[in-house]
Amino acid sequence: MSKMHLVFGGRVSDPRTLDFADLSQIDIVGIFPDYASAEKAWRGAAQKTVDDAEMKYVLVHLHRLLEPDMPAA
Repeated sequence: MSKMHLVFGGRVSDPRTLDFADLSQIDIVGIFPDYASAEKAWRGAAQKTVDDAEMKYVLVHLHRLLEPDMPAA
């Protein structure tokens, strides 16, 4: 199985949480085949909103959700 990674973000109701205020406004940056390209996309998206504390971007290891028993290495 490919090690897919999802990068998305949006406005959160509290900057200390991942409680997104409006799920219809989520910015889906993309799905990436490896961690390095996902991290690069995440950094780029997060940097654009660095001055807005209520905007948060996250990188999700989709492969870990799809195959939870897969070894991390």
